[in-house]
Amino acid sequence: MIKLFVGLGNPGPEYEATRHNAGFWWTEALARELKLSLALDKNYHGRVARTTIKGQTVWLLEPMTFMNLSGKSVAALARFFKIAPEEILVAHDELDIVPGHAKLKFGGSHAGHNGLRDIHAQLGTGDYWRLRIGVGHPGVKSEVINWVLKKPSQEHRAAIEDSIARALKAVPDLLAGEMEKATMLIHTSAPPRPKPPRKPEADDSVND
Repeated sequence: MIKLFVGLGNPGPEYEATRHNAGFWWTEALARELKLSLALDKNYHGRVARTTIKGQTVWLLEPMTFMNLSGKSVAALARFFKIAPEEILVAHDELDIVPGHAKLKFGGSHAGHNGLRDIHAQLGTGDYWRLRIGVGHPGVKSEVINWVLKKPSQEHRAAIEDSIARALKAVPDLLAGEMEKATMLIHTSAPPRPKPPRKPEADDSVND
């Protein structure tokens, strides 16, 4: 079961609405769902919330270390409270998934994501869960840094928020350790957005 939900991002208002902060958007949505408030805790180098669900202590964490040092925060909290890597879920932005979709994954490489890279290093393993929130790819590798540090379009932001809302529905299964059920819920395709009504053409006449 998941005991620690981590959202990755960069602190500061200049980063708040950027793609790289999609993990923070997830954690903040989860906090609202659970009626919790995240508060800075210097012991764990991040914003933290704690609650009890069905007798189990559950933690929410947003590292305030900047992305490249995320593992410092995650490892500090996990080690102090003896939370195993497989009981951790890290939500992060994912270039290889289009906006509107999210994927649940266990283990594997960090695939060049600097937040995951540091978590791998600090935990000494990649065997933790990831919620990969699609933000799309700019199409050119050299543009990746600029892409993740910029705000998505309104359409993409709405699609990302849709995927976060759907992923929230899997939280009871994540807490219960029902990872297959959680995966099915999270991987459900994004519903198609309704198209605006077509404007009538000049020759769209009706003959009585």
